[in-house]
Amino acid sequence: MTATRTPVAPSPRPTEPGWVAELRREGAAQFEGLRLPTTRDEDWRFTDLSPISKAALGPARVPGALHDADIAPFLFGHAEWPRLVFANGRYQPSLSKLTGLPAGARVGPLAELLADAPGLIEGTLGKLAVQPAASAIVGQNASAFVDGYAVVLPAGATVDTPIHVLFVADSRAPGGAVHPRNVVILGANAVASVVESFVTLAEGVALTNTVTEASLAAGARFDHCKIQRESAQAFHLATLEVRQERDSYLNSFSFAQGAALSRTNIYTTLAGPGAHATLYGLYLAEGRQHVDHQTRIEHAAPDCTSWEVYKGILDGHGHGVFNGKVYVQPEAQKTDGKQTNKNLLLSETAKVDTKPQLEIFADDVKCTHGATVGSLDALPLFYCRSRGIPEAEARTLLTYAFAADVLEEIRSRPVVDYLEGLMREWLLTAGKRGRGPARKEAS
Repeated sequence: MTATRTPVAPSPRPTEPGWVAELRREGAAQFEGLRLPTTRDEDWRFTDLSPISKAALGPARVPGALHDADIAPFLFGHAEWPRLVFANGRYQPSLSKLTGLPAGARVGPLAELLADAPGLIEGTLGKLAVQPAASAIVGQNASAFVDGYAVVLPAGATVDTPIHVLFVADSRAPGGAVHPRNVVILGANAVASVVESFVTLAEGVALTNTVTEASLAAGARFDHCKIQRESAQAFHLATLEVRQERDSYLNSFSFAQGAALSRTNIYTTLAGPGAHATLYGLYLAEGRQHVDHQTRIEHAAPDCTSWEVYKGILDGHGHGVFNGKVYVQPEAQKTDGKQTNKNLLLSETAKVDTKPQLEIFADDVKCTHGATVGSLDALPLFYCRSRGIPEAEARTLLTYAFAADVLEEIRSRPVVDYLEGLMREWLLTAGKRGRGPARKEAS
């Protein structure tokens, strides 16, 4: 995203229908009419986007040829999983495979769907990502997106395995900005699982500004896992917005490990009775990384439930931010909502700003929220050391145990195994760059 006040012209797409061209024009006007969020905006109080402005990144270049060996380190799961690969925002058919899909399902690049069946997504694309806090960056995405993925399932359809979508930023060429736009539409009682991975082939300055809109019909189930492990010089902005109808189920997991600065917005509206949303997340930061999560769960119908647990582990001069809001409308009686944010600081110079919030306008509800910030507990550490476990190993074990329960909320065992491996690797190397003084254990 070229985060400046210069005019932003929507990218023309001759094969797109008129309503998409209008979406691009509106997005450009939205971005131009709104200043880029600053720390004066309450929703961005702890996250300064000026480094993105200073980078002045233009559109990412068309990548060179990629091969199986280039993406092999980022693959996991089973060979039969459907897979879509994008490099610098452009679909790579030779590295993708779309097999094992149910009859009537449309899974593939968004640009392809816009070219041959745009009516399938006209009611969703650009209609859900409307939260004011993300308006400017969503507008820029609408104006500039080249491609992304689309998952459209008819009523009753089930994709038995996760769909892995791999977004590769190829920084071997001068860095640039990519704006993936993604759409998920699940018919009544349809079931799908999507794993989004954001990775970088080489160290370098680049920006990802991704937007995913998901519409869940009655009884649909959507498992969404986002894995962000881009380079230490990258910028990452992400927005997921979901609308849930009666008895639908959302299971969202966000894992953030990479990027110099990252911000993930996750918003869902429980619009039909009996809908349920589960939001889990784990963020790791070291050096001078900044990682921010903002969530909003809006209860707009009665008898809905939501559970939310985010955990952060911060070392060095890492800075974590969590801002979560559960909003209960007057008609949302019998709401049951739980929200928790827990943070573990491994150094004296690590920092976290956390702000869990409840806004309740209904009478008959059961809602709780809370946050904790602390260091490793001295008693378990002493117990481990008294059993002959070296201090460094004991710290690693206890830190891993702090986060393990949120990883277990992911339904796919291969994804859990992959993230456990990433976390173990991070724990073994955390703090080698810019680590501050070790934090004293809590007594």
